[in-house]
Amino acid sequence: MKKFVIIVAGGSGLRMGTELPKQFLELCGKPVLMHTLELFWNFDPQAELILVLPQAQQEFWAALCLQHSFTLPHHVANGGQTRFHSVQNGLKLVDEEAIVLIHDGVRPLVSQETLERCCLVAAQQGNAIPVLPVSESLRKREGTQNVAVDRSLYFSVQTPQTFQSRQILEAFEQTYQPAFTDDASVAEQAGFQIHMVEGNTTNIKITTPTDMIVAEALIQSRNNF
Repeated sequence: MKKFVIIVAGGSGLRMGTELPKQFLELCGKPVLMHTLELFWNFDPQAELILVLPQAQQEFWAALCLQHSFTLPHHVANGGQTRFHSVQNGLKLVDEEAIVLIHDGVRPLVSQETLERCCLVAAQQGNAIPVLPVSESLRKREGTQNVAVDRSLYFSVQTPQTFQSRQILEAFEQTYQPAFTDDASVAEQAGFQIHMVEGNTTNIKITTPTDMIVAEALIQSRNNF
């Protein structure tokens, strides 16, 4: 089935401690965002890649593409006020029945196996989100007190969150709610049951300088393998 990949990249450099938005920081010789786009192109060269960027960053992105001779075909859509609105703008370019993968631009290390699991389950059951079990103890705040909770009941959610196009297009017809923290929460609010698949531990979201160090080590290790 045809695939559309919506890559959302609207982050800033606040937690990274830089003026340059984190998606543009250089990682192993090129911006983080280029690694992410290449990852999906390597997975399926026939997929339509849709990069959602704030309008104010698009000229800078075009200059980076020239600087790095980055010619991978992709569309650029305007970022919105929230992630919900950014994804909504990207979905406007989905014009046929397909599998839609929605991914964070600063996750350049999702494995091919995770992508395969997401697409297979989404094709069969309507959607799939990659998750990992929580490995640390958890506590829940209750008023002025806090209590231990059963960590086996909780999972850490990654991207790409993957959907049949009819399902996710219908879900994003809803009005925005602050409770929409990711695409699965939007689909769930629309009445769709969410299906979880195994993610991969190296699928980190780059938000801090430490994340950059880890990502560089992982990429170098992969390239040397």
